[in-house]
Amino acid sequence: MKKTAILFLCLALVGTAWAQVSQKKVQSNASIDVFWERFRDAVTKGDKMVVANLSQFPIVMPYGIPTIRNNAQLIRRYRDVFNGETNAAKCFREVRPEVKPDNPAEFTVACKNAAGDEVVIYSFASTRNGWRFKGLDNLNE
Repeated sequence: MKKTAILFLCLALVGTAWAQVSQKKVQSNASIDVFWERFRDAVTKGDKMVVANLSQFPIVMPYGIPTIRNNAQLIRRYRDVFNGETNAAKCFREVRPEVKPDNPAEFTVACKNAAGDEVVIYSFASTRNGWRFKGLDNLNE
């Protein structure tokens, strides 16, 4: 009888822990969706100020390109970030964020270049201020 009670208690604890993990994942995905909609709309409309406010500095850039250190630099270099090798406004309308399997506090969005290859990767991270754009990578470089 004692073994049965201990087994039942262990199963209850595991079930509770699993439910908490599942709930956090649902909340995380919901917060990503809310952030992504806002960020995507800002990029689509070319609203540089909103994009800057939804970014974490410094923004990491592809190899050989200087990082973007603040709002003013992002606004000045906006075209390089979102209209360089890809048309981010068009891409963002069609793609969905992909949460990193090894780190649910980060997600990426992959965009195609003119040749149709998904080589431009936008990175986002969960911060104490919510989700933020944190970097751009070009797999060709």
